[in-house]
Amino acid sequence: MVGNLLLRGMLAGLIAGILVFAFARVFGEPLVDAAISFEEASAQAAGEAAEPEIVSRATQAGIGLFTGVMAYSIAVGGLFSLAFAFVHGRFSSLSARGTSAVIAIAAFVAVVLVPGIKYPANPPAVGNPDTIGVRTELFFLMIVVSLAALIAAVALSRRLSERFGLWNGAIVAGSAYLVFIGLVLFLLPPINEVPENFSAMVLWRFRTTSLGMHAILWAVLGLAFGVLAEKRLAAKGGTRPAFQ
Repeated sequence: MVGNLLLRGMLAGLIAGILVFAFARVFGEPLVDAAISFEEASAQAAGEAAEPEIVSRATQAGIGLFTGVMAYSIAVGGLFSLAFAFVHGRFSSLSARGTSAVIAIAAFVAVVLVPGIKYPANPPAVGNPDTIGVRTELFFLMIVVSLAALIAAVALSRRLSERFGLWNGAIVAGSAYLVFIGLVLFLLPPINEVPENFSAMVLWRFRTTSLGMHAILWAVLGLAFGVLAEKRLAAKGGTRPAFQ
């Protein structure tokens, strides 16, 4: 059963990847071109030599973008299906579609929205090459902390629900998650390496487009996988998937 769900998760990731690629190609790549033009103009004004183009922009914006998006989406779809197989039927009586939707929303918040508040996506020309290692470490640390806090909040909600009811337990656990995340956001060091003369409009549109790409990915995963998983579970008599 888990193997069948894994294949369906990868299929849902494939569907999501196609839509994400189309969105990124239409709305994201023009912003990347604008940022690269700014970077080249700044280098020329400073008398710096242009960096050699190892991979052409056409390749980057075409097959390169498609390959990266599809590989990421399919991989995330597979991980999504494993999370579903572990959660479904163990923590609630939600249907397959309901469980899939809840996992997608929770993952979007914990993996994308919360880390993006502290360390949002940046286009080319924004950021210091000397600090890329530190910025990457802080970003992934934020993801790990957010996921761990979410899991702890779910466990806390289950315990509180036994005593105070499902709704009250969820409110208290959700509030605890928000307070903890707020503290983490406050304590982690900020990073602001945006050049003073960089277009605020390009920066804003790039970040919202990046958020839109992730929103499409998780929305399609939550909806498409829910449908695929429900059909598979129905064929098996509605039994709960289990790891062997």
